[in-house]
Amino acid sequence: MIDLLGVKIYGDVTIGNFLIAIFIISFGVFLAKVLTTNLRRTLGDRIEKNQRELVLKVVYYIIVLVAFLTALPFLGLNPSGLLVAGGITGIVLGFASQSVVSNFISGIFILWEKPVKIGDQISVAGISGYVEDIGIMSTIVRTYDGLYVRIPNNTLFTSEITNLTGNVARRFEYVIGIRYSDDVDRAVEIIRGVIEKEPFALKNPAPAIFVNDLGDSSVNIVVRIWSPVQVWYDVKMALLSRIKEELEKNGIEIPFPQRVIWFANEPEMKHRRGE
Repeated sequence: MIDLLGVKIYGDVTIGNFLIAIFIISFGVFLAKVLTTNLRRTLGDRIEKNQRELVLKVVYYIIVLVAFLTALPFLGLNPSGLLVAGGITGIVLGFASQSVVSNFISGIFILWEKPVKIGDQISVAGISGYVEDIGIMSTIVRTYDGLYVRIPNNTLFTSEITNLTGNVARRFEYVIGIRYSDDVDRAVEIIRGVIEKEPFALKNPAPAIFVNDLGDSSVNIVVRIWSPVQVWYDVKMALLSRIKEELEKNGIEIPFPQRVIWFANEPEMKHRRGE
């Protein structure tokens, strides 16, 4: 009867050795997942989410690496020999993997320095959206259009980052034009009244309403309002519509562009038409 486990696959490596190696690696991955899951529950909210995820990823990969190195002898591979070979090939591959190393190091700095956190809304390198995940090599951003974009950590770390939700409050601004014939003080009073009725328009910092420019066709009033960052966009959209409606109710209109044209030879033109 043939001993299947003793059949050699290559060299001195048998089917049994190969199965043991597969078992060790599979068990290592399973153990890493179990330990990181329990560690996540244990840490809970004791440390910030970004730092917690960094610790979990390091623990996970260390366990998997140990399992892989343990399985190598069963596959007929000497870990020390691989290190020597790695030292030779590492010089060759080092130049090709500079971006990989750069992304890895940048990922560690991002997780430690915390310029952004999962859930933040950011704008970086022409991409704006929600931070979905911060990994060791890259960061995933979900754009406002629902697209998922992978940004290499080196790009994220070396670029100018605008964190749209980093502060608890955010300001928005309108420029509202009224006719020259309208009462400016009355318009300012109406706008202020609409803002005061909005519960999410902050009192501190207080809203600012002032005439900023005398345009060609209108008197331009600048309105600056602060709102909690969570409802910033909704408040901005709602208030503009209310302000327009309230101004129109009180006879104050937003004018159309106007031009006054003077004809230098107007009497002569009338004479030619026989007027």
